[in-house]
Amino acid sequence: MSVRTGEELVSWTEVQDIELVIVRRMREYMAGAHPSVFQGAGFEFAGLRDWQPGDRLTSIDWPQSTLTNFSPLVTREFEQQSTARLVIVADTSLSTRCGAAGAPIATDVARTVATLALAGAFFQDMVGLITFDARSRRLVVRPQVGRNHAIHCLEAYQDLVLERSEHEPRRIDDSFLGLLRKPSMVPVVSDFLFEDTGPLLDELLALNATHDVFVVLIDSGHAFELPELSAGWVEGCDVETGESRLLSADDVRRLGERVAAWQDEVEAHATGLGLEVLRLGGDAERFHHQVVEFLADRRLRKR
Repeated sequence: MSVRTGEELVSWTEVQDIELVIVRRMREYMAGAHPSVFQGAGFEFAGLRDWQPGDRLTSIDWPQSTLTNFSPLVTREFEQQSTARLVIVADTSLSTRCGAAGAPIATDVARTVATLALAGAFFQDMVGLITFDARSRRLVVRPQVGRNHAIHCLEAYQDLVLERSEHEPRRIDDSFLGLLRKPSMVPVVSDFLFEDTGPLLDELLALNATHDVFVVLIDSGHAFELPELSAGWVEGCDVETGESRLLSADDVRRLGERVAAWQDEVEAHATGLGLEVLRLGGDAERFHHQVVEFLADRRLRKR
């Protein structure tokens, strides 16, 4: 199956559930049993920009707005000193549209984006979004603070995958390094189901010299567990390369195993290069807890 336009990958109900998980998990870190995950002395003035829906009215710079005749309103932008800026790199390649039993891989990517972005908002970090596929890297959402902005990151990812995007990429670059202006925490969320993962992992390793990069590998074997075929042949098409081939019933039955084995190799390669890997499965009970716990623990280790 592939994801259908008009469907939400992550519902509003799940967004609220994610926030509850974050609040509950962070209470443990704020109760005195762990070092603080926060640092910094407050907010610093970062500049002026046009007012956007969701901005606080108290942030409007009224004297500057008079110069534009209040069209547009001008708002003051502040940056809080925090452990790290969080720039989420999310995979939008065609393989993420695939899945079985009504569960495209993109759902798990979007769920991870939502959890990371909302956790970043809780930490009072500036959160941004970069997307990538086989051909491009795009800065889709510039880093800013706030819960509404975190939800905006999720919506921007969903709009791109569901092909209903009203979010025009601000810049296209050949490398992630060209899109990251300041040192950031950079989770790279992908199924890594493309032909050659080596160049991407090498690029992430180079990026890790100036940024805090880690890989979030979305387990995708379940997305290829197709109905049993009694006999015969099936024509399959690789959505990434466009190539097609005939598959026997046994080939179809083993697709999930082969995908899992491929991802095992990717994880081993990334770990061998020195990149930390968080591997996420389809267990809804543990998914959000894993992401929040990993992010909080990583922040403490990087202090």
